[in-house]
Amino acid sequence: MSNNKVADEINRRRTFAIISHPDAGKTTLTEKFLLYGGAINQAGSVKGKATSKHAVSDWMEIEKQRGISVTSSVLQFNYEDCCINILDTPGHQDFSEDTYRTLMAADSAVMVIDASKGVEAQTKKLFKVCTMRHIPIFTFINKMDRDAMDTFDLLSDIEGNLGIETCPMNWPLGSGKNFKGIYDRQEDRIVTFADTMKGTKEGTETFISLDDQKMIDQYVGTEAFETLKSEIELLDGAGAQFDIDAVRAGKLTPVFFGSALQNFGVEIFLHHFLQMATPPVGRMSGEDIIDPVDHNFTAFVFKIQANMNKAHRDRVAFMRICSGRYDANMEVKHVQSGRVMRLSQPQQLMADERKILSEAYAGDIMGVFDPGMFSIGDTVCMPKDDVKYEGIPTFAPEHFARVRQVDTMKRKQFVKGITQIAQEGAIQIFQEYNMGLEEIIVGVVGVLQFDVLKFRLDTEYNVEIYLDMLPYEYIRWVDTPDVDMAKLVGTSDMKKIKDMNDRPLLLFVNEWSVGMTVERNKGLVLSEFRKN
Repeated sequence: MSNNKVADEINRRRTFAIISHPDAGKTTLTEKFLLYGGAINQAGSVKGKATSKHAVSDWMEIEKQRGISVTSSVLQFNYEDCCINILDTPGHQDFSEDTYRTLMAADSAVMVIDASKGVEAQTKKLFKVCTMRHIPIFTFINKMDRDAMDTFDLLSDIEGNLGIETCPMNWPLGSGKNFKGIYDRQEDRIVTFADTMKGTKEGTETFISLDDQKMIDQYVGTEAFETLKSEIELLDGAGAQFDIDAVRAGKLTPVFFGSALQNFGVEIFLHHFLQMATPPVGRMSGEDIIDPVDHNFTAFVFKIQANMNKAHRDRVAFMRICSGRYDANMEVKHVQSGRVMRLSQPQQLMADERKILSEAYAGDIMGVFDPGMFSIGDTVCMPKDDVKYEGIPTFAPEHFARVRQVDTMKRKQFVKGITQIAQEGAIQIFQEYNMGLEEIIVGVVGVLQFDVLKFRLDTEYNVEIYLDMLPYEYIRWVDTPDVDMAKLVGTSDMKKIKDMNDRPLLLFVNEWSVGMTVERNKGLVLSEFRKN
């Protein structure tokens, strides 16, 4: 294939994550994107007919039962000559680590905000992750068909809470029952809102010139139009100017208004987003930037998921392709092991649906069968190349529990299940320092992860467990080489453990005990993060 063809394909890619607080409408917005791309033909129909393509982003059984996203889905579709890869992230705060890893694979982020609530707690957390990576953030203020906060207050809320400037690309005319539509600042026209048939993509939109007083009177009303004129005058005088460089540096967020449920403002947002968002950008390998177009194939693993297909009991490693073109027949090098191989069963995934890939390009996400070799953060490149992307840090767990089996005869399934789930990064497992796998301690970032662990062990491995909650809240990795753990002097609330790679760790009930333990052991170095 010619270099021009590869460059064209890569420049068509837009890879972004969708982030939000729970219930802001992220899944609904994702569905509407898929409608426009023809990837599904009926929205809002998770309980729809088995033959129809319907909501696909929440695929794990526990997600359907609880109505929350706890894993990240990968969705690909084409629209306006762009090939779009959506990384749909968990909304629940107990799964923020999975969101962090997913954002490592994204080139930009779409932030969904509930117009009646503004910036919520989880939005702040996820936003901080975005700013750490300096990725562009595009804001969709959702649910304008319900009563909303004052528009200027919403913008101030974003700027004050998240520390980023806002630039409204359009402006709402009212909200709730009085929601008339939006004013498109680029096109200098009004787009009116009318209730649409839920689940359809063809909404009734009317485009009105600001000079057409007759249409304005009919669809908008004099009072609403006068309010709009005064708000736009204030915005033009005091608001931030649009600056694409500031957007791409993550310093300015373009803001759009609409209703994902009613499918109003979604296509306008998608159209502008694709024009402003960048194709895949270069990533650092040591001191070098790996160019997406000019370099050979490279990728890194950002997610591992076991048992996506219960019939196959398989394990899939999700890879973000960072440069070049992937061909299913090529041999690649797994950098961490040095092993040269062909990637097994390369697939493009649509949530839990799969399509075998013959080729893929920088910006694409592919899943490959993992025999247990891959870890999160691993790099894959061509056999003769020397590329290694920086690893993905592991969050320190904040909640701990001792795990016990109900049926001790199912020891083999238990060890296999809990080890595989831990390899996905959702939980971390530890052992008592002087004991084997008889005594397993599980650490999680959010307590809901315990429920997911119990559910998955039961449904996927047929193993029932008890969880005994432990009082520890602080964990530290021992970074001192060759430390004698037996002679280490701690505090009464300290517990010595080790991870599955036999690295020593300490658990504490009280934060002050961490410093006291360091003082009592000369040369002891403790770290909050695991170095991959």
